[in-house]
Amino acid sequence: MTLQESWSKTITKTIKLAKNAGFCYGVKRAVDTTKKIKQENPSKSVSVLGELIHNSHVTNELECLGIETLNSLPEAGEGICIIRSHGESDSTFEEIKSKGYEIVDLTCLDVKKVQQKAVEMVLDGYFVIILGKYDHPEVSAIYTNAKNKANDINNVFVAQNIDAIKAIKDKIKLASKVGIVLQTTQTKEFLIEVINYLSTICKVLKVQNTICPSTTLRQEEAKKLGLESDLMVVVGSKKSANTTHLAQILDGITKTIHIEHQNELKNYKNEIINAKNIGVTAGASTPDSIINAVMTELENIN
Repeated sequence: MTLQESWSKTITKTIKLAKNAGFCYGVKRAVDTTKKIKQENPSKSVSVLGELIHNSHVTNELECLGIETLNSLPEAGEGICIIRSHGESDSTFEEIKSKGYEIVDLTCLDVKKVQQKAVEMVLDGYFVIILGKYDHPEVSAIYTNAKNKANDINNVFVAQNIDAIKAIKDKIKLASKVGIVLQTTQTKEFLIEVINYLSTICKVLKVQNTICPSTTLRQEEAKKLGLESDLMVVVGSKKSANTTHLAQILDGITKTIHIEHQNELKNYKNEIINAKNIGVTAGASTPDSIINAVMTELENIN
C-alpha cells in the first residue's frame, strides 16, 4: 500500500465546541456572588431558596462550601437567604423577610425585566399570556407577580405550547387587548408560531420579546453548528429550560444527544466513533469543568 493510499483511507474527524457554551452572565454573576458572600461571612448561615441554578454539580459544590439549598422556608430563619437567578414573587420576598432572614437578591436582570413588563401590561388592562413552562420557577414568579397586580386574576395565563393558547381561543377573542411576554429561555420559533396565530384573532396584540440575548445567540450558534455536524452533543441539566430547548432545536437538524455528565458518553460510543463531525454546545447553567470533561472524554473515545 502506498502512502497516498494509506492517507486516502484515513477518516478525518472534527470535534468543535460552540463559542457561547456554558455560563451566561446572569448565571456567572449568581454563582460567583454566592460564593463571595459565604467567603465574606464565614460565621453566618448562608442559604438559597431553591436551586441557585439548574445544575446539580453547582448545587453540590455550594453545599460543600457550607451554602444550604432550601426546598422550603422554615418557621424561623437566620443569616442570609439568597434569591436565585430565576427570581421570586413579591409575596415570597415578604415571607423570607418575615422569617428573619437578610435577603440578597441575585435574580437575573433579564428576568427582572420580564416581571416588570408583565406587571405593566396587566396594570394597563391587557390579558397577559406568559409563554413558558408551567412549573418553571422563573415562570411561576412572573405569573404570581402579574396575577397579584391584575384587577382580574383570570387575565394572566401561562402557555407552554400553541395548543394551550388555542384552548382559550374564545376568551382571547373577548379580550380588548392581549399582551405577550416570554420566559427568557424560550425559542424564537415558539414566539413566531404564537404571533402568527394570535394576530388572526386578537383586536390588539402587544408583543414583548423578552427572550434574553444570550439565549438567542446560543440557539442561533447551535443551529449553525448543527448544520455542519452529523452528531451534536448538548451538555447540561435535564431540568434546565434553555438546555432542553437547545436539544429540541438541534434534534430537528441532526443526530443529537443530551447529557448531564461525561460518564454518559459511554452509552453513545458507537454514535461518537461513527460521526465525522461532532459539535458540542452547553446550556447557560453548565460549568466549564463539565464541558471540559466532556470534550476530553470525546477525544478519548475517538
